[in-house]
This record gives sequence, structure tokens and C-alpha cells, in this order.
Amino acid sequence: MKRLYAIAITVTVAAALSTGCATKKYVQQTVSPVQDATDAELQKGVSRADERAQGADARAAAAATEAARANEQAATGIKDAAAARAVGEKGVARAGEVEASLGNKIENMDNFKLSSTETVLFTLGSSALDDAGKVVLDGVVAKVGSLKHFVVEVQGYTDSTGDPTFNIELSDRRAAAVVRYLTSQGKLPLFRVNTVGFGEESPSADNKTRDGRKQNRRVEVRIFSAG
Repeated sequence: MKRLYAIAITVTVAAALSTGCATKKYVQQTVSPVQDATDAELQKGVSRADERAQGADARAAAAATEAARANEQAATGIKDAAAARAVGEKGVARAGEVEASLGNKIENMDNFKLSSTETVLFTLGSSALDDAGKVVLDGVVAKVGSLKHFVVEVQGYTDSTGDPTFNIELSDRRAAAVVRYLTSQGKLPLFRVNTVGFGEESPSADNKTRDGRKQNRRVEVRIFSAG
């Protein structure tokens, strides 16, 4: 722009001198518009440069903001990862505790030994407890009352009379009647009682005789204690 301005002044002065009619006033009137136009162009150039600089500053500020946000997110991610790792470590520790506890329980179960066996007899085709059976069960409750660690196993049986499928169901009902009495009347914790019905399997006497069949219509209550 400065070079253009100098050239314009030189041309104007040269033209004025060649005609021999130039005066100082004429030169001022001729040169001033050119100078004003040149200054205007210079000002526009400066303004555009300022606008570009301001735009660059705005983009730089936006980039800085994004960088700060990214750093914040990274810091949050690190905290979350640390928290997740801590939770995982606690879970592993808890799993180890549970495994150790289960191991101890299993080991203790292996230490349970048969303490005594009591037998409750039933009439033909019935699962109802009679007075004699209740007396036997009261004795079971008294025995386990002095034990700290114990479990009770209730096994139901029948004689060989009737259908085998029916006998399985009947043996289940007999065992259930015993468990019901032990837990409701004897107040034994249910988790300490296990029950199963075997039907006519494993007879304790000969099913060919009346007395043998009577002995087979039974529920065996086995007491296991630790140590």
C-alpha cells in the first residue's frame, strides 16, 4: 500500500510540472484524495487482520476449554477406575471369607457322628402320630436340648403291603408328621432337621410276618452331634 501511495504522488507531481500549470494548492487538492483512499485501504487491511487475529484467539480459547474438559473427564475416569478396583478387591476379599466359612462348615459336618436313633411306629396305612410316638419324640427333644451342635435326620418307611408308589408317598407323610411335631411342639429349628421317605425299602424286620410288618411301619429319628 505504501508503494502505491508513493507512485500515485510521483505521477501526480510529474504531471503537474509537465504542464507548467501546477500550483501548491492544486497539488494538495489532487494528492489529498489519493492519500485518503490509500489510508482507507490501509485501515480496512488492519481491520481484517484484527478480525482474523480475534478469530484465531477465539479458536484458541475454545481449544483450551475442550482440553480442560478432556482433562476433567480423564481425571473422573481415573477416579472411577480406582473406585471400581477397590470394589473388586473388596469382592475378592469377601469371596475368600465366604469360601473359608463354607470350608469350616463342611469340615464341621464331617465331624458330626451318629449319637442315637429313636423309632416311632405307625398303624397300617396311617401317618398320624399316636401318644406312644409323641412320647418318643419328646425324648428326642430332651436329648438334643443338651447339644450345642446337632442335626436330626428323619427317615420314613412302610411295610411291603400295597403299591410301591403309594408306599413312597405314605412314608413321606409319616416323616413330615414327625418333623411337624419336632418343630412345632419341640421347638427344634427347622434348618437342623432333614427328612426323606424311603417307602418299603430297607425293612428292619421280615415283611412275611405280622410283627415284622408292624416294625417296618416306622419313622427313624437319628440324632447326629459334633465331636
